[in-house]
Amino acid sequence: MTVLSFDETGVDVVYEGTEFRLEKALIEEAIGKSYPDVTDHEVLQMVEEAPSLSGEPRRIGDIIA
Repeated sequence: MTVLSFDETGVDVVYEGTEFRLEKALIEEAIGKSYPDVTDHEVLQMVEEAPSLSGEPRRIGDIIA
């Protein structure tokens, strides 16, 4: 299971027991959107090759508000 923890400057990720951070600028460059408009599903797709996406995607701007 992958765990994503969002804040104003990026995302802390735990993937297969490994912890790392995706910075805001890296996410914006990879997705091509401003950070608040990126969804949790899009970040998960950056981390996992074929994630199982459930529920509605949530904008980071809504998550950290």
